[in-house]
Amino acid sequence: MPDPLRRLERSIRRRLGLRAAGQRVVRSLSGIAQIVVAATTAYLIARFGLGHEVPVVAVTVTIIALGLARDARPRRVLETVIGINIGIIVSALIVAGIGRGIGQLALILAATLIVARAVSPSAPFAIAAAVQSMLVALLPDPETGVFARSLDGLIGGAMALAATALIPRLDVVRVRDEARALFSVLDQSLEGLVAALRHGDEPAADLALARSRRTQRLIDEWERSFESARAVADVSPWLRRHRARLRDEAQLLETADLVTRHVRALARRIDVLVRDHGERRALADVVERAAEVVRLLGRSHHEPAARYALRAVAAELAGRLAPDRIEGASVADQVVIVLLRPLAFDVLLAAGMPAEEARATLPPL
Repeated sequence: MPDPLRRLERSIRRRLGLRAAGQRVVRSLSGIAQIVVAATTAYLIARFGLGHEVPVVAVTVTIIALGLARDARPRRVLETVIGINIGIIVSALIVAGIGRGIGQLALILAATLIVARAVSPSAPFAIAAAVQSMLVALLPDPETGVFARSLDGLIGGAMALAATALIPRLDVVRVRDEARALFSVLDQSLEGLVAALRHGDEPAADLALARSRRTQRLIDEWERSFESARAVADVSPWLRRHRARLRDEAQLLETADLVTRHVRALARRIDVLVRDHGERRALADVVERAAEVVRLLGRSHHEPAARYALRAVAAELAGRLAPDRIEGASVADQVVIVLLRPLAFDVLLAAGMPAEEARATLPPL
C-alpha cells in the first residue's frame, strides 16, 4: 500500500477511535455524576456524621454498587450491596474472633466466597463480597472498632440505592440505541431479501439471512436495557412522567421480538428459494412492502406521523397476502406469502387494531 494511503488509513482509524472514545464519555456522563455525588455524600456522612477517620469502605461500596454498567436496576444494586456487606461482616467476625495473619486471610476469603455462593448464584455477587472482605482483613482496625466498617458498608449501600432513585441516569429517558440498531439490521435484511427475489441473487439472500441471525443478540440487549430503565422509573419520583412512554416501549419491544422471528423465518425460506436464480419480481414487491411496514414500526415510537401511517400501510400489506394473487407463483413461492401473514397481523395489533378486525384484513386461504 502506498504511503499516502497508509497515512490516510491511520488518520481514519485515529478519528474513529477518538469519536468512539468521545461517545463512551458522553454516554457515561450521567452515570459518572451519579457515582460522584453518591460516593462523596457517603464519605461526608461516615466521616463527619459518624466520626470515622478513613471511611474507605463507605466510598468503595457506593462506587461498586452503582458501577457504570447500563444495568442500573435497584434490585441489582441491592444485590450488590448485600454481597458487599456479607463480605464485610464475615471478615469482621473472623478478625474479631481470631485476629489477623496469613491463615486468617485465607480463611476469611474462603469463608466469604462460600457464604456468598450459598446466598446467590451470581458470580459478581461473590467477587464483590470477597473484595470488601479483603479490605477489612488487610486494613488496620479503625479506632471505633472493626465493626465500624460494617456500618460504613451499610451507609455506602444506602447511598447507592438512594442515588439510583433520586439521581436517575439519562439512559432511562432516551430512545434505546438497541432499538435503532435492531430496526436498522431488520431493514438491511429485508432489503437484501427484496434484491434476492427481484434478481435471483443467491449471495444477497445469504447476506440477508446472516444479518437476520444477528437480531436475537440485539433483542436481548434491548430487553436488558429496557428492564433496567423500567425498574428505575418505578422507584424514581422524577421519572413518573416517563412511565407511560416506557409502557409504549414495552409493547414495541414485544412486537419487535415477534417481527424479528418472522423475518428470520422469511430469510431462511427465501435463501432456499432463490437457489434456482429465478427472478420473482411480484413476490419482491410484496416483501418490499413488508420492509416498509417494519421501517414504520421502528419509527413509530418517536415519530407520530409514522405511528399514524403504520396501521394503514400494514392493512394494505395484509390485503395483498393471498398466495393465489401472486402471478406465476409456485407452491414454494406461496410459502413466502404465508410467512408474511403473521408479521402483518402482529403489526396491526401493535398499531391498535382489534384482533378480529386485523384477522379480517387478511384474505382467506
